Amino acid sequence: MLTMYWSPEILDELDLHFLDGPCPALGPSEVETLPHFPPPYYEWFHTDQNKTQFWHFNESVAYVEDYMIKNGPFDGLMGFSQGAALSSALIGMQLHGDALTKVPPLKFVMLISGSKFGYKTFGTPKLAVNAYSTPIQLPSLHFIGDKDFLKKENLGLLDAYLNPVVIHHPEGHKVPRLDANNTKVVLGFIEKIGKLTNSRP
Repeated sequence: MLTMYWSPEILDELDLHFLDGPCPALGPSEVETLPHFPPPYYEWFHTDQNKTQFWHFNESVAYVEDYMIKNGPFDGLMGFSQGAALSSALIGMQLHGDALTKVPPLKFVMLISGSKFGYKTFGTPKLAVNAYSTPIQLPSLHFIGDKDFLKKENLGLLDAYLNPVVIHHPEGHKVPRLDANNTKVVLGFIEKIGKLTNSRP
């Protein structure tokens, strides 16, 4: 999805690795209606209807860390929806020594339609209980859609970060198309984290 909606001007500045979640998706998905995304589909974790009980969360954390060990080092994380919720939690979990202890410290995160465990709709996996116990000072870029059914959760995630950079867009729960102004915002963020990493993120 990312490569379809973002310009080469942005993508050429990032060295991206795309991971599928390790869990087969349960139930129907809007993705099934899109012509360029044939099955199978995957998730990062499973929850009950109330989103208070979690399954396979620890396995996904281990899966991400194993990938980073074998293919890294990596400077940051980017995620969409469930992937954004996991990516954000991983940042906080690493800061508190609860996950990603075998890889170098991450320096930034980019979150598209992300949610915060423990805020309104979502419970908290046991492994992530300390993820947001202190404000996260790493640079963060958040994409929030005006029509996103999780907009309140997206906004709630901002409280977990100090000085978050936010892009609001008129679309729903999806990777947004970026106009010229928002493209500049993303490029400015990439330039900032490039200085922190002394390399292309």
